Amino acid sequence: MFFTMITYFPNSKVFRLDTRTTSYAFFADPNGFLLHLHYGARVSDGDALVALARREQRPSFQPQPAGVPWPFSRDTAPQEMSGVNTGDYRVPGLSIRWDDGSLAADLRYVSHEIRPGALDMGDLPGAFAGDDKDVETLDILARDAARGASFHLLYTVFPATDVIVRSVRIENTTDSPFTIERVASAQLDLRRDGLHLLQLPGAWARERHAERLPLGGGIHTMRSVRGATGHSMNNAFALLSSDATESQGDAWGFVLCYSGNFRADVDTDPFGSTRAVTGIAPDTFSWKLAPGESFQAPEVFLAYSAEGVGGMSRRFHDFMRGHLIDQKWAKVPRPALVNCWEAAYFNFNAEKILAIARDAASLGAEMIVVDDGWFGRRDNDKVSMGDWFENSAKVGDMADLVRGVHDLGIKFGLWFEPEMIGEDSEIFRAHPDWVMCIPGRDRSIGRYQYLLDFTRPEIVDAVVDTVAGLASRAGIDYLKYDMNRNHTEAFAAALPPERQGEAAHRFILGVYRFHRLLLERCPGLLVEGCSGGGGRFDAGMLRYTPQIWCSDDSDAVERTRIQGGTSIFYPCSTMGAHVYACPNHQVGRITPFETRATVALAGAFGYELDTTKLSDEDRALVPKQIADFHRYHPLTLAGDHYRLSNAWSDNAVDAWMFVAKDRSSGLLSVVRRRAVPNGNDVVLRLRGLDPAARYEVGELGVWSGDTLMGAGIPVPVPCHDAASMRLPIRRV
Repeated sequence: MFFTMITYFPNSKVFRLDTRTTSYAFFADPNGFLLHLHYGARVSDGDALVALARREQRPSFQPQPAGVPWPFSRDTAPQEMSGVNTGDYRVPGLSIRWDDGSLAADLRYVSHEIRPGALDMGDLPGAFAGDDKDVETLDILARDAARGASFHLLYTVFPATDVIVRSVRIENTTDSPFTIERVASAQLDLRRDGLHLLQLPGAWARERHAERLPLGGGIHTMRSVRGATGHSMNNAFALLSSDATESQGDAWGFVLCYSGNFRADVDTDPFGSTRAVTGIAPDTFSWKLAPGESFQAPEVFLAYSAEGVGGMSRRFHDFMRGHLIDQKWAKVPRPALVNCWEAAYFNFNAEKILAIARDAASLGAEMIVVDDGWFGRRDNDKVSMGDWFENSAKVGDMADLVRGVHDLGIKFGLWFEPEMIGEDSEIFRAHPDWVMCIPGRDRSIGRYQYLLDFTRPEIVDAVVDTVAGLASRAGIDYLKYDMNRNHTEAFAAALPPERQGEAAHRFILGVYRFHRLLLERCPGLLVEGCSGGGGRFDAGMLRYTPQIWCSDDSDAVERTRIQGGTSIFYPCSTMGAHVYACPNHQVGRITPFETRATVALAGAFGYELDTTKLSDEDRALVPKQIADFHRYHPLTLAGDHYRLSNAWSDNAVDAWMFVAKDRSSGLLSVVRRRAVPNGNDVVLRLRGLDPAARYEVGELGVWSGDTLMGAGIPVPVPCHDAASMRLPIRRV
């Protein structure tokens, strides 16, 4: 790299973290306070940046720390990590309960270390440097001014992808235990107001519908205490300048690499500053640290772009493909699969599975996936949850069924839900104490199932032994990992009363343990994440599952919103997306077969139907769609993604495109979500092309790149609901 990633200016104690196009700067003032200076476009100054910390004098209602000259106040200072109950009344990053019962945190800079590479996150998923030798980490050691406990503020710079990763590690370097009641993974104090918030709310079957709203005074909170990321709010968000669009304006993105309870707060103060704080949800969390113990918070990925929301998205996409997703899968073409859930639900046997597999293979499909219903006595969702052995009456010996599918020249996948246990099951009868519950309280139930106590490593290990044993014995190629019940009565039976606040976090550490052990036992296994569709679509799961089922609703019109919102932060190649049967099983909509394919081709492609029941007309399209998947999937895996319509708007027409990194080719996709009588012409300004080159755009002719991007191109999308077009782009 042509510049230093992390620079320390000793005269001013300024730290400047530089990526390809951005700079992040803060300093340790004479009293040891770590004060934020800048996060945005690249800057070249060092010592001079200290001037950015200046604040106006305020009344006594903004108190000053003892011995610190006026007008400094924690309540108006732009801090890298703030503590509770010491004079900053905004949302804090840290809250510590000391052994005397007091609640306070006051961080002061002590020292720092700059070292090559990324962090080892231990039991947590995290970003890795890979082959990038330019990655550097800054470790700031701060201590509480009164108690001496140690706080490591950690910053890892990934210069090529313009991402900075932050986290916090707390060490009890005192003589007494204390309790962490809140620890944010990152806090960012921007000297900006009038910003907009871009968030991803939703619900089951309509996850991650992007929403943009202006921020006024006060606090906006995004959270989940469901034991998972949840369908209702994703743990990624962005702050935008009010004039930001897809292609211009300031965008600051935050992606929490965590799959459990989270909380993000955006606090706009009266003095023109905006604070963003994100990490584990304090609502359901506490962690006791004995002397000598430490606690590592999850990572947060930060990206800034002056090229609007789209520029921020492409930074996150490149970063996750290169530094988060397992490199065995990050840029490897995925198999075009057929999932049997909506084809058969619980009503199948080995003969039916083989018939679907035989037909699908004849059409070019490369994998068949058997969903729920293959195990125990499972003929409905009331029985056998957790009995991970073959329902021999339905499928015979699993190894024989897998062998029969492999003989057709295609791969075999199987559905599991490892975190769950049903009361009417052999595993429950053998181990009733494995259920996560609060002694003496009624147990809530969801989908006739309870949670296994994944806070206990021995339970996790036992489930791994069962699942990995079957996968290895039967020769399974792909595992769909589902989770269909949120947490209630979270309680860790093996922990003492004073540590029960650790249960939710220890549970998600158990989930990560399961995935690590499974992949150690079955290193060639492709795992797709799922939680009733997209209820656990987050960066933490992407570390182990290179693709995640995006939503249980595959309706193409709905999926344009779901996939568009998801793509703001997550690579399109990670989104499981299927062509489904019509009428759609969730909304009853009838949609053209080609439109269903157009939307599904924007992700990890497959079919959610019984191919033997397709019409002759639709059957004839399947080989062509699979060929298109193989033709364009490299663009999805490694190219640049551009949304040509706002993901946060309810558009009549949605359009997006993928462009190869060398700008030699691309694919333009357009869906008319709803017809408008006597409506506007569809004219699209393309993006990401070489302005000096000429491009052939489908059958629309040859155009110069600058014309396509500057003036646009008219696209004759048929004027009826759910019409679509796919137009290949080729440099000539």
